[in-house]
Amino acid sequence: MEIRDLVEDTPEWDAFVRASGAGSPFHLLAWKRAVETAFGLKPHYLMAARGGGIEGVLPLFEVRGLLGGRALISVPYAVYGGICAEAPAVREALLAAATERARRVRAGYVELRHRSGQEMDLPTKSLYVSFSRPISKSEEENLEAIPRKQRRMTRQGAKHGLRAELGMQRLDAFYEIYAASMHNLGSPVFPRRLFHALVSEFGKECELLTVWRNDQMLAGVLTLLYEDQVLPYYGGALRAGLQYAVNDFMYWELMCHVAGAGYRVFDFGRSREGTGPYNFKRHWGFEPRPLPYQYALLDGATMPNMSPSNPKMRLAVEAWKRLPLAVTKRAGPFLTRFLP
Repeated sequence: MEIRDLVEDTPEWDAFVRASGAGSPFHLLAWKRAVETAFGLKPHYLMAARGGGIEGVLPLFEVRGLLGGRALISVPYAVYGGICAEAPAVREALLAAATERARRVRAGYVELRHRSGQEMDLPTKSLYVSFSRPISKSEEENLEAIPRKQRRMTRQGAKHGLRAELGMQRLDAFYEIYAASMHNLGSPVFPRRLFHALVSEFGKECELLTVWRNDQMLAGVLTLLYEDQVLPYYGGALRAGLQYAVNDFMYWELMCHVAGAGYRVFDFGRSREGTGPYNFKRHWGFEPRPLPYQYALLDGATMPNMSPSNPKMRLAVEAWKRLPLAVTKRAGPFLTRFLP
């Protein structure tokens, strides 16, 4: 078995596409191009090859820290990542190659954003959980799966005159709402070019749903689509819309739309236990599942802790909320290059 770089538009890449089907390699390539375009990060995509076939893949990006240092992350700006291989020997070989690559670029650690069931014998951070469950083609069945109190909230928006609209023509207007929402949470906003890159690279596998009251956009969510799965990755709402239960309305409208289009798994992404998003997803009837991010630590490095739950980061979060929105919209895209 040989471990080497997986480079697009080569015989090895073509073999990977043929072996894996259209979905997986397409999304690997789309994410690679979008992250390169938006952040200028260097990719290190590794593959395990044997006898003309590919037995495993590990997508990595080289990331510089805000205060110095480097890391290899699989994959930044995404919920999931890590090693894609079935055989334990292949997984170990890819891990060894990633660790050696980290030494070569002088990175302190390799971060693998594994799902539950992908774990290896590595230091593990149990900070996040994921929320995912099947959905039905029946709107009534999907509504019944939501606990009664929250089910009532999905109907409040329509009573207040909310309406949903699909279409990428609203992308820039959505970005303004997303930037305001991130500011309210105390988090730097991603650059606008990331959203344009995602739309460009994912094409029909990416959809935008926005929510309106009269002529004002109150919320929106940019969703990625994969096989039968739906991943509403980037969502935001104005404070003015919260009194109308805009988030419940938005995600219910999205669920109805994708269920009707034939998708059967709704993935609410990740959250930290005890946060507002965590409680929101639980109230919708989604159960948390551990999300074991794992680390290969080099030369005495420790696991990073850039979470808002870190007391040192909490001060930064509160300070960011107090800055003018215009300032955070200019500074946020620069900072997120170092906060993957």
